[in-house]
Amino acid sequence: MSLARNVDLLRRLPRLDGLRFAELGRRADASSPLEEVTGFGDNPGALRMFAFVPAQLQKPRALVVVLHGCGQTAAAYDLGAGWSTLARHYGFALLMPEQQRINNANTCFNWFSPEDTARGSGEAHSIREMIAHMAGAHRIDPRQVFITGLSAGGGMTSVMLATYPEVFAAGAVIAGLPYGIASNLREALDGMFHSPARPARELGDLVRNASDYRGPWPKISVWHGSADRTVNPGNANEIVKQWLDLHDLPEAPMAETNVDGYPRQAWWGKDGETLVESYAITDMAHGTPLGLADNDQRYGVEGAFLIEAGISSSYHIAKFFGLTDWIADAAKADTKSALSPAPHLARSIRAAVSEQQAAPKREESRGFDLGQIITRALTAAGLMK
Repeated sequence: MSLARNVDLLRRLPRLDGLRFAELGRRADASSPLEEVTGFGDNPGALRMFAFVPAQLQKPRALVVVLHGCGQTAAAYDLGAGWSTLARHYGFALLMPEQQRINNANTCFNWFSPEDTARGSGEAHSIREMIAHMAGAHRIDPRQVFITGLSAGGGMTSVMLATYPEVFAAGAVIAGLPYGIASNLREALDGMFHSPARPARELGDLVRNASDYRGPWPKISVWHGSADRTVNPGNANEIVKQWLDLHDLPEAPMAETNVDGYPRQAWWGKDGETLVESYAITDMAHGTPLGLADNDQRYGVEGAFLIEAGISSSYHIAKFFGLTDWIADAAKADTKSALSPAPHLARSIRAAVSEQQAAPKREESRGFDLGQIITRALTAAGLMK
């Protein structure tokens, strides 16, 4: 399909299901614990701020920033991807910026717009102000700030990691794009649909030139469906190349494993810590993959661009951020204190653990395609202000 036809398609498709997607956002509002925060600081990007802070926070206190995709609200993506459930279960604060239609007709973050993707400017600066507000209000450890996003939110995640790398310990990009590959609509479309390959050094320099920061760089986790027809899966490779160059790591993966049936590649630093990882979700279309977590919990609900795939990306991303050990450690402490005054409880606990370990795992179902036309409508069309 020619670029001209792509542009025409983008102009026409948003009108097909606009009401449906608006209703999705409204339905989610009632189910999400997110609360709007106003007066958080400078807001040149004219974004809305939503947050959730559970009653108990792990130590050190952590913050996860989550950026929704096109056609979604913060509450809709929270419901779909399950982030507030994870936040409550593992004790971290949650920040979810929200795009407004006055900025982008399809509520996409403007990941390609120069005025929104530079340090100290536009939407990027608004998100930075929200993070500063959360850090001050809830005593967040500055070494425990993380960010993730889907699609245009994934593109904006790349923007934040590049323009404010000193703020984040790690990030995760789902069906997104590398930083700096587009500065106008034509380049954005080319990157989305074709993902032209660039030298690793060129990609790394795009990030290095975004600020005066010179490392250490944030860790990154990259997720992409192999059947994505909205954002070319080649973008995942370009994001990986960009961050391998920044971390001075080799192109060849240091490990290749299967996680819940999907290939994962990993690269680590001199101390053995994983710095870059990449998941290829075989046969999945454009969206966030959902499924059971390692603890047999299900985080999120299927919907537009929220796809049952047999793997919980939100859980694995939280695990990559180092946020999923808190409950286990607390349980160990509780068990230890309980065993001293009442030894008979130990036998009950061991029996319960053995029974749980012997229970068969539920069969995971594979994902389905939500429809190419709707997919292209939400994500691709939202590129225009």
